[in-house]
Amino acid sequence: MLFNLFKKNSEEKEASSQYITLQVREVVRETSDAVTLYFDQPEPHLEYLPGQFLTIILIINGKEERRSYSLCTSPFVDPFPGITVKRLKGGVVSNYINDLVFPGKKITVMRPMGNFTCDYHSKNKRHYGMIVAGSGITPILGITKSILINEPDAKVSLLYGSRNEEQIIFKSVLENLGNQYPGRIQVFHKLSQPSSVWAGTKGRIVASDIQNFGRDLLADSDHESRFFLCSPQEMMEAGKISLAEMGVSKDQIFTENFFIEAKDKSGNEEEGVQQITQEVTITLEGQSYTFDVTPDKTILEAGLDMDIDMPYSCQSGLCTACRGRLLSGKVTMDEDAGLSENEIEAGYILCCSSKPKSGEIKINIE
Repeated sequence: MLFNLFKKNSEEKEASSQYITLQVREVVRETSDAVTLYFDQPEPHLEYLPGQFLTIILIINGKEERRSYSLCTSPFVDPFPGITVKRLKGGVVSNYINDLVFPGKKITVMRPMGNFTCDYHSKNKRHYGMIVAGSGITPILGITKSILINEPDAKVSLLYGSRNEEQIIFKSVLENLGNQYPGRIQVFHKLSQPSSVWAGTKGRIVASDIQNFGRDLLADSDHESRFFLCSPQEMMEAGKISLAEMGVSKDQIFTENFFIEAKDKSGNEEEGVQQITQEVTITLEGQSYTFDVTPDKTILEAGLDMDIDMPYSCQSGLCTACRGRLLSGKVTMDEDAGLSENEIEAGYILCCSSKPKSGEIKINIE
Protein backbone atom coordinates (compact mmCIF):
# COMPACT_ATOMS: atom_id res chain seq x y z
CA MET A 1 0.00 0.00 0.00
CA LEU A 2 2.84 2.38 0.93
CA PHE A 3 4.68 1.60 -2.34
CA ASN A 4 1.53 2.33 -4.34
CA LEU A 5 1.16 5.67 -2.58
CA PHE A 6 4.74 6.66 -3.44
CA LYS A 7 4.20 5.48 -7.02
CA LYS A 8 1.03 7.57 -7.27
CA ASN A 9 2.80 10.66 -5.92
CA SER A 10 5.65 10.14 -8.39
CA GLU A 11 3.22 9.79 -11.30
CA GLU A 12 1.43 12.98 -10.23
CA LYS A 13 4.73 14.86 -10.13
CA GLU A 14 5.72 13.50 -13.55
CA ALA A 15 2.46 14.84 -14.98
CA SER A 16 3.44 18.33 -13.80
CA SER A 17 5.63 20.43 -16.08
CA GLN A 18 7.93 21.13 -13.12
CA TYR A 19 9.11 17.55 -12.82
CA ILE A 20 10.83 14.91 -14.93
CA THR A 21 12.13 11.40 -14.26
CA LEU A 22 15.76 10.68 -15.13
CA GLN A 23 17.47 7.30 -15.22
CA VAL A 24 20.98 6.95 -13.82
CA ARG A 25 23.30 5.87 -16.61
CA GLU A 26 26.60 5.72 -14.72
CA VAL A 27 27.96 6.26 -11.22
CA VAL A 28 31.56 7.52 -11.13
CA ARG A 29 33.54 7.60 -7.90
CA GLU A 30 35.42 10.94 -7.97
CA THR A 31 36.95 10.79 -4.48
CA SER A 32 36.41 8.67 -1.38
CA ASP A 33 33.46 10.89 -0.44
CA ALA A 34 32.10 12.17 -3.76
CA VAL A 35 30.35 10.53 -6.70
CA THR A 36 29.05 11.78 -10.03
CA LEU A 37 25.71 10.53 -11.32
CA TYR A 38 25.36 10.69 -15.10
CA PHE A 39 21.81 10.44 -16.42
CA ASP A 40 20.48 9.08 -19.69
CA GLN A 41 19.06 11.82 -21.87
CA PRO A 42 15.26 11.72 -21.74
CA GLU A 43 13.04 12.50 -24.70
CA PRO A 44 12.89 15.36 -25.36
CA HIS A 45 16.45 16.07 -24.23
CA LEU A 46 17.01 17.81 -20.93
CA GLU A 47 17.75 21.46 -21.61
CA TYR A 48 19.95 23.29 -19.12
CA LEU A 49 22.53 26.04 -18.84
CA PRO A 50 26.03 25.35 -17.50
CA GLY A 51 26.07 26.25 -13.81
CA GLN A 52 22.41 25.44 -13.15
CA PHE A 53 21.26 22.81 -10.68
CA LEU A 54 18.82 19.94 -10.37
CA THR A 55 16.55 19.39 -7.38
CA ILE A 56 16.34 15.66 -6.84
CA ILE A 57 13.47 13.99 -5.00
CA LEU A 58 14.04 10.69 -3.21
CA ILE A 59 12.04 8.55 -0.79
CA ILE A 60 14.41 7.58 2.03
CA ASN A 61 13.18 5.68 5.08
CA GLY A 62 9.60 6.40 4.08
CA LYS A 63 10.09 10.16 3.83
CA GLU A 64 10.36 12.42 0.80
CA GLU A 65 13.70 14.21 0.72
CA ARG A 66 14.67 17.03 -1.65
CA ARG A 67 18.14 18.38 -2.30
CA SER A 68 19.69 20.65 -4.92
CA TYR A 69 22.90 19.65 -6.71
CA SER A 70 24.72 21.63 -9.37
CA LEU A 71 25.14 20.13 -12.82
CA CYS A 72 28.84 19.50 -13.37
CA THR A 73 28.46 18.97 -17.10
CA SER A 74 28.22 21.19 -20.16
CA PRO A 75 25.47 20.73 -22.78
CA PHE A 76 27.99 21.96 -25.36
CA VAL A 77 30.47 19.16 -24.59
CA ASP A 78 28.96 16.33 -22.55
CA PRO A 79 26.39 13.96 -24.07
CA PHE A 80 24.83 13.13 -20.69
CA PRO A 81 23.91 15.52 -17.86
CA GLY A 82 25.50 14.84 -14.49
CA ILE A 83 25.57 15.97 -10.87
CA THR A 84 28.33 15.45 -8.34
CA VAL A 85 27.39 14.76 -4.71
CA LYS A 86 29.84 15.05 -1.84
CA ARG A 87 29.13 13.06 1.29
CA LEU A 88 28.26 15.21 4.31
CA LYS A 89 28.51 14.00 7.88
CA GLY A 90 24.98 13.03 8.86
CA GLY A 91 23.68 13.96 5.42
CA VAL A 92 20.66 11.76 4.72
CA VAL A 93 20.60 12.30 0.96
CA SER A 94 24.32 12.68 0.27
CA ASN A 95 25.11 9.44 2.09
CA TYR A 96 22.26 7.63 0.33
CA ILE A 97 23.53 8.73 -3.07
CA ASN A 98 27.15 7.86 -2.29
CA ASP A 99 26.28 4.41 -0.94
CA LEU A 100 23.09 3.15 -2.59
CA VAL A 101 22.34 4.78 -5.96
CA PHE A 102 23.11 2.47 -8.89
CA PRO A 103 22.93 2.57 -12.72
CA GLY A 104 19.37 2.06 -13.88
CA LYS A 105 17.77 3.74 -10.87
CA LYS A 106 15.09 6.27 -11.79
CA ILE A 107 15.04 9.57 -9.91
CA THR A 108 12.41 12.30 -10.05
CA VAL A 109 13.90 15.76 -10.44
CA MET A 110 12.69 19.30 -10.85
CA ARG A 111 13.71 20.85 -14.14
CA PRO A 112 17.04 22.72 -14.10
CA MET A 113 17.09 26.19 -12.61
CA GLY A 114 19.55 28.72 -11.22
CA ASN A 115 21.17 32.01 -12.21
CA PHE A 116 24.83 31.06 -11.74
CA THR A 117 25.35 31.00 -15.50
CA CYS A 118 27.38 32.70 -18.19
CA ASP A 119 26.78 34.13 -21.64
CA TYR A 120 29.01 32.78 -24.41
CA HIS A 121 30.11 34.29 -27.70
CA SER A 122 32.88 33.30 -30.07
CA LYS A 123 34.09 36.92 -30.18
CA ASN A 124 34.40 37.30 -26.41
CA LYS A 125 37.96 37.93 -25.27
CA ARG A 126 37.69 37.40 -21.55
CA HIS A 127 39.85 36.12 -18.74
CA TYR A 128 37.69 34.24 -16.24
CA GLY A 129 38.81 33.96 -12.62
CA MET A 130 37.21 31.00 -10.82
CA ILE A 131 37.51 30.97 -7.02
CA VAL A 132 36.18 27.77 -5.47
CA ALA A 133 36.51 25.40 -2.53
CA GLY A 134 35.52 21.75 -2.22
CA SER A 135 32.31 20.80 -4.02
CA GLY A 136 32.04 24.38 -5.28
CA ILE A 137 33.95 23.07 -8.29
CA THR A 138 30.83 21.30 -9.62
CA PRO A 139 29.07 24.18 -11.42
CA ILE A 140 32.43 25.75 -12.29
CA LEU A 141 33.48 22.67 -14.26
CA GLY A 142 30.48 22.87 -16.58
CA ILE A 143 30.96 26.62 -17.03
CA THR A 144 34.69 26.20 -17.72
CA LYS A 145 34.13 23.51 -20.34
CA SER A 146 31.56 25.75 -22.03
CA ILE A 147 33.90 28.74 -22.08
CA LEU A 148 36.78 26.78 -23.56
CA ILE A 149 34.68 25.25 -26.36
CA ASN A 150 32.70 28.40 -27.24
CA GLU A 151 35.20 31.22 -26.79
CA PRO A 152 38.52 30.49 -28.54
CA ASP A 153 40.10 33.75 -27.33
CA ALA A 154 39.07 33.29 -23.68
CA LYS A 155 41.26 32.10 -20.81
CA VAL A 156 40.36 30.53 -17.46
CA SER A 157 42.30 30.74 -14.19
CA LEU A 158 41.10 28.59 -11.30
CA LEU A 159 41.97 29.07 -7.63
CA TYR A 160 40.82 25.81 -6.05
CA GLY A 161 40.86 24.96 -2.35
CA SER A 162 40.61 21.36 -1.14
CA ARG A 163 41.36 19.41 2.03
CA ASN A 164 44.11 17.17 0.62
CA GLU A 165 45.32 15.58 -2.60
CA GLU A 166 42.81 12.74 -2.39
CA GLN A 167 39.88 15.15 -2.01
CA ILE A 168 40.49 17.19 -5.16
CA ILE A 169 37.29 16.61 -7.12
CA PHE A 170 37.83 16.43 -10.92
CA LYS A 171 41.62 16.55 -10.55
CA SER A 172 42.24 14.40 -13.64
CA VAL A 173 39.47 16.13 -15.61
CA LEU A 174 41.12 19.50 -15.01
CA GLU A 175 44.51 18.09 -16.01
CA ASN A 176 43.00 16.77 -19.24
CA LEU A 177 41.47 20.18 -19.98
CA GLY A 178 44.92 21.71 -19.53
CA ASN A 179 46.33 19.28 -22.09
CA GLN A 180 43.41 19.83 -24.46
CA TYR A 181 43.57 23.64 -24.24
CA PRO A 182 47.26 24.48 -23.65
CA GLY A 183 47.86 28.01 -22.44
CA ARG A 184 44.17 28.71 -21.94
CA ILE A 185 43.51 27.22 -18.51
CA GLN A 186 45.58 27.46 -15.32
CA VAL A 187 44.74 25.71 -12.06
CA PHE A 188 46.17 26.83 -8.71
CA HIS A 189 45.55 24.35 -5.90
CA LYS A 190 45.71 25.18 -2.20
CA LEU A 191 45.28 22.36 0.34
CA SER A 192 44.33 22.84 3.97
CA GLN A 193 45.51 19.39 5.18
CA PRO A 194 47.98 18.12 2.55
CA SER A 195 50.26 15.12 2.86
CA SER A 196 53.91 15.55 3.79
CA VAL A 197 54.95 15.26 0.13
CA TRP A 198 52.71 18.07 -1.12
CA ALA A 199 54.91 20.72 -2.74
CA GLY A 200 52.16 23.25 -3.45
CA THR A 201 50.66 25.98 -1.29
CA LYS A 202 49.12 25.03 2.06
CA GLY A 203 46.26 26.34 4.18
CA ARG A 204 42.80 27.67 3.46
CA ILE A 205 42.13 30.25 0.80
CA VAL A 206 42.12 33.66 2.50
CA ALA A 207 41.71 37.27 1.42
CA SER A 208 45.39 37.71 0.55
CA ASP A 209 45.24 34.70 -1.81
CA ILE A 210 42.22 36.16 -3.55
CA GLN A 211 43.90 39.57 -3.81
CA ASN A 212 47.04 38.09 -5.40
CA PHE A 213 44.97 35.92 -7.72
CA GLY A 214 42.74 38.83 -8.76
CA ARG A 215 45.67 41.19 -9.21
CA ASP A 216 47.41 38.80 -11.62
CA LEU A 217 44.23 38.29 -13.60
CA LEU A 218 43.46 42.01 -13.82
CA ALA A 219 47.00 42.61 -15.08
CA ASP A 220 45.99 40.81 -18.27
CA SER A 221 44.97 43.99 -20.07
CA ASP A 222 44.29 42.15 -23.31
CA HIS A 223 41.25 40.42 -21.81
CA GLU A 224 38.06 41.55 -20.07
CA SER A 225 37.78 40.14 -16.55
CA ARG A 226 34.98 38.01 -15.10
CA PHE A 227 34.99 36.35 -11.68
CA PHE A 228 32.95 33.34 -10.56
CA LEU A 229 32.91 32.41 -6.86
CA CYS A 230 31.46 29.23 -5.38
CA SER A 231 32.60 28.47 -1.85
CA PRO A 232 31.61 28.61 1.83
CA GLN A 233 30.04 31.91 2.89
CA GLU A 234 33.10 33.30 4.71
CA MET A 235 35.36 32.77 1.71
CA MET A 236 32.69 34.13 -0.62
CA GLU A 237 32.42 37.36 1.35
CA ALA A 238 36.21 37.72 1.49
CA GLY A 239 36.31 37.28 -2.27
CA LYS A 240 33.67 39.90 -2.99
CA ILE A 241 35.28 42.43 -0.65
CA SER A 242 38.78 41.81 -2.02
CA LEU A 243 37.69 42.12 -5.63
CA ALA A 244 35.67 45.26 -4.93
CA GLU A 245 38.71 46.85 -3.27
CA MET A 246 40.65 46.21 -6.47
CA GLY A 247 38.04 48.04 -8.49
CA VAL A 248 36.13 45.05 -9.87
CA SER A 249 32.52 46.08 -10.47
CA LYS A 250 29.51 44.10 -9.27
CA ASP A 251 28.51 43.13 -12.80
CA GLN A 252 31.86 41.35 -13.20
CA ILE A 253 31.35 39.12 -10.14
CA PHE A 254 29.05 36.07 -10.10
CA THR A 255 28.44 34.04 -6.95
CA GLU A 256 26.73 30.80 -5.95
CA ASN A 257 25.93 29.89 -2.34
CA PHE A 258 25.79 26.22 -1.35
CA PHE A 259 25.39 26.70 2.38
CA ILE A 260 24.32 29.52 4.64
CA GLU A 261 24.41 29.82 8.41
CA ALA A 262 21.06 29.59 10.15
CA LYS A 263 19.88 32.87 11.59
CA ASP A 264 19.36 33.21 15.32
CA LYS A 265 15.63 33.01 15.92
CA SER A 266 15.82 33.25 19.70
CA GLY A 267 15.23 37.01 19.85
CA ASN A 268 12.11 39.06 19.39
CA GLU A 269 10.14 39.00 16.17
CA GLU A 270 11.29 41.52 13.58
CA GLU A 271 9.21 44.67 13.62
CA GLY A 272 6.54 44.50 10.94
CA VAL A 273 6.41 40.70 10.67
CA GLN A 274 2.87 39.40 10.93
CA GLN A 275 1.68 38.35 14.38
CA ILE A 276 -1.71 37.08 13.22
CA THR A 277 -2.90 34.43 10.80
CA GLN A 278 -3.18 35.89 7.31
CA GLU A 279 -4.69 34.65 4.05
CA VAL A 280 -2.45 34.11 1.03
CA THR A 281 -3.37 33.25 -2.55
CA ILE A 282 -0.89 31.60 -4.89
CA THR A 283 -1.25 30.73 -8.55
CA LEU A 284 0.59 27.59 -9.60
CA GLU A 285 0.42 26.22 -13.14
CA GLY A 286 -2.78 28.14 -13.81
CA GLN A 287 -4.54 26.94 -10.65
CA SER A 288 -5.22 29.30 -7.74
CA TYR A 289 -5.03 28.21 -4.10
CA THR A 290 -6.00 30.27 -1.05
CA PHE A 291 -4.86 29.25 2.42
CA ASP A 292 -4.04 30.69 5.84
CA VAL A 293 -0.49 31.32 7.00
CA THR A 294 -0.02 31.30 10.77
CA PRO A 295 2.71 33.42 12.42
CA ASP A 296 4.95 30.41 12.99
CA LYS A 297 4.92 29.28 9.32
CA THR A 298 6.46 30.49 6.10
CA ILE A 299 4.28 30.71 3.01
CA LEU A 300 5.87 27.50 1.69
CA GLU A 301 5.35 25.60 4.93
CA ALA A 302 1.70 26.63 5.09
CA GLY A 303 1.12 25.64 1.46
CA LEU A 304 2.73 22.24 1.91
CA ASP A 305 0.59 21.67 5.03
CA MET A 306 -2.42 22.06 2.71
CA ASP A 307 -0.98 19.39 0.37
CA ILE A 308 -0.35 21.96 -2.37
CA ASP A 309 2.51 20.71 -4.54
CA MET A 310 4.52 23.92 -4.32
CA PRO A 311 8.07 23.63 -5.72
CA TYR A 312 10.89 23.73 -3.21
CA SER A 313 14.28 22.26 -2.45
CA CYS A 314 16.78 23.73 0.02
CA GLN A 315 14.25 25.63 2.17
CA SER A 316 17.02 28.03 3.22
CA GLY A 317 16.70 30.78 0.62
CA LEU A 318 19.55 29.67 -1.61
CA CYS A 319 18.28 27.58 -4.51
CA THR A 320 15.29 29.68 -5.78
CA ALA A 321 13.21 26.55 -6.45
CA CYS A 322 10.35 28.15 -4.50
CA ARG A 323 10.60 31.50 -6.28
CA GLY A 324 7.40 33.39 -7.03
CA ARG A 325 6.43 36.88 -8.15
CA LEU A 326 4.60 38.96 -5.54
CA LEU A 327 1.60 40.47 -7.34
CA SER A 328 0.12 42.34 -4.38
CA GLY A 329 0.68 42.88 -0.69
CA LYS A 330 3.96 42.87 1.19
CA VAL A 331 6.05 40.06 2.70
CA THR A 332 9.13 39.84 4.88
CA MET A 333 11.94 37.57 3.66
CA ASP A 334 14.32 36.12 6.26
CA GLU A 335 16.76 35.19 3.50
CA ASP A 336 17.03 36.30 -0.13
CA ALA A 337 20.59 35.19 -1.01
CA GLY A 338 19.35 33.13 -3.96
CA LEU A 339 17.77 36.11 -5.72
CA SER A 340 19.60 38.63 -7.87
CA GLU A 341 19.09 42.37 -7.39
CA ASN A 342 17.12 42.48 -10.66
CA GLU A 343 14.81 39.69 -9.47
CA ILE A 344 14.13 41.45 -6.19
CA GLU A 345 13.39 44.70 -8.03
CA ALA A 346 11.02 42.76 -10.32
CA GLY A 347 9.02 41.60 -7.30
CA TYR A 348 10.27 38.03 -6.90
CA ILE A 349 10.25 36.43 -3.45
CA LEU A 350 11.29 33.08 -1.99
CA CYS A 351 8.29 31.34 -0.46
CA CYS A 352 10.50 29.23 1.83
CA SER A 353 11.73 32.27 3.73
CA SER A 354 8.78 34.67 3.33
CA LYS A 355 5.97 35.53 5.72
CA PRO A 356 3.01 37.82 5.05
CA LYS A 357 3.48 41.38 6.27
CA SER A 358 0.55 43.45 5.03
CA GLY A 359 -2.08 43.79 2.36
CA GLU A 360 -3.74 41.17 0.20
CA ILE A 361 -0.96 38.67 -0.57
CA LYS A 362 -1.07 37.25 -4.07
CA ILE A 363 1.84 35.29 -5.55
CA ASN A 364 2.35 33.81 -8.99
CA ILE A 365 4.71 30.79 -9.06
CA GLU A 366 5.98 30.52 -12.62
